[in-house]
Amino acid sequence: MLKKLVSICVAGALFPISALAQDEEPSRYDRALAAGYKAQFICSGLWNGGKSLADIKADELTGIYDRIADIVPTLPEEIDHSERQVRVPFADDAPPRVAIWNRKNGCTSMPIGFGGLKTGGPLSQREYMDDQPWPMGDITPPPVQSASEFAARVVTERAFDASTYGAGSKTSGVLIVHKNNIQAEQYKAGHDLHTAQRTWSVAKSIAGTLIGHSVQQNMVDVSARASLPQWQKFGDPRNFITIDNLMRMASGLTSDTAGNRTDGIYMGATSVSQQSTSWSLLDQPGTKFRYANNDTLLAVLAVQAAHEDKKYKLSNYMPEEHDFDPFGFFQKLGMTRTYAETDWQDNYILSSQVWTTARDLGRLGQLYLNNGVWNGERLIPENWREYVSKPSGPQPEGRDFGYGATFWLMNNSDGVPADAFAAFGNRGQYLVIIPSLDLVIVRRGYDMSDGRFDIAAFTRDVIAVLTP
Repeated sequence: MLKKLVSICVAGALFPISALAQDEEPSRYDRALAAGYKAQFICSGLWNGGKSLADIKADELTGIYDRIADIVPTLPEEIDHSERQVRVPFADDAPPRVAIWNRKNGCTSMPIGFGGLKTGGPLSQREYMDDQPWPMGDITPPPVQSASEFAARVVTERAFDASTYGAGSKTSGVLIVHKNNIQAEQYKAGHDLHTAQRTWSVAKSIAGTLIGHSVQQNMVDVSARASLPQWQKFGDPRNFITIDNLMRMASGLTSDTAGNRTDGIYMGATSVSQQSTSWSLLDQPGTKFRYANNDTLLAVLAVQAAHEDKKYKLSNYMPEEHDFDPFGFFQKLGMTRTYAETDWQDNYILSSQVWTTARDLGRLGQLYLNNGVWNGERLIPENWREYVSKPSGPQPEGRDFGYGATFWLMNNSDGVPADAFAAFGNRGQYLVIIPSLDLVIVRRGYDMSDGRFDIAAFTRDVIAVLTP
C-alpha cells in the first residue's frame, strides 16, 4: 500500500541515495546519510517508543557510526506531529530527508525527492491488552517478597550502577521472568514498561521466530533454496543458497563493508531488494560463518516471496492466516508495542529495525519456554527451539559465543546451562532464554563502544540467586 501511494505522490521523482552517490562528493552523501538516520530515529523514538525528544537525542542519537556521528547534531529537525513526519534538511539545493510514521509498521525512511504523504493517525489497529494478566497483558500479582525474588531485584539494581557488569555501560531496562512470573523489573528514569527501544540485531532472532511461524503455516521450507527472483539467471551460483544458510550466517556472500553494516538500507532509503540481493558469492554456501545483516534481510525477503507465491496456489488462501504478517503475530503474543519497520518498498528490515519493550521481549522468550505454544495455539513448530539453538552450521571464530539459526549460543559460558541461547543486539540489547531453568532475562541499554555490558556474568548471577 505504502509503495503505491508513494509512487502516485511523487510521479517518478524518487531518488535512492545510492544512485546519487556516484555523482556527489562523499561529504554530501554522508550528510544525506546522517539526515536520514536522524529523521528515522526521531520518528521511531517519538511514535514507536513513546520517548521525549530530549531522551532520543541523549540516548538514541549518541554512540552512532563514526561516519555520521559529528554530522547528526548539526542538522536541524522539523517535526510534524499532526502528519507524524520528521524532516531533516542536509543541503540547500536538495529536498530534506523524510521519515513517516504509520500505525502498523512504524517509521519509513523515504528517498530523496519524496513529496509527502499523510500516514499518521490513531493506533486503532493495535489492540492493547494491558488490563489482562501477564504474560498476555501487563497485570502482575503483588511481589511475593521471597528471598530469591529479593535477591533478583538486588542483582537487577546492580545492572544499573554502570560498573558491575561493564564500566560505563548504560542500562535502560531489566526484566527477569522465572517460571512465567516476573521476578524483577526496573527501568532508567524516563522509561517504563511501555517504552520501546530499537532492538538492533535482536531483530534477527525475531526474524528467525517469524520464519518459524511461516514454517508452522506450511508456507516455507528452510532447507529449500532462497529462490529470489534476482538470482534466477541461468548459472547464477547464488541460487544454491538456502534459507537455512542465510539464517546461520553462512550464505558465502560478500559485501563492500563489514557484514554488520548496511548503510544504504539503514540510512539511505535504498530498498532491501535493491541492495541485499546485489552481492556476489565469495565462498561456497554453508562453509563459512560471516555475520551479515544481508543474510537476515535475504532470508526474510525469501520468506516473503514464498508467501506471495503460495497465495496463488492455495485454494483456501486466507490473508489473515497465510500472509507474512509480523504485526498479526505480535498481536497474538500480546506484543502490542512492537513495530517491525519496512523500507519504502514494503520490505521488512528485520536485521535491526524493530522497536519493542522489555516486556514484549519477555513474551517472545516465554513463547520459546512454552516450546512454541501460546494460548493453546502452536505458533512455531515443536522442534523450532531445538533448530534455532543448535550449532549446525559453521561457527564464528574467536568469539565467546556460538551461533545457531538467528540466535547466539551461551553453551560455553561458565555457570550458564548448556541449553541457554540468546538474541544479541548493538548497544547492549539482550534476550536470554534458558529452557532448563524456565528462565528469561531481558536487558536493554544504550551502551557505547567502550562500555559493553557483560551479559554472561549478569546471567550467571541471576541464575545463582534464583536457583541456589
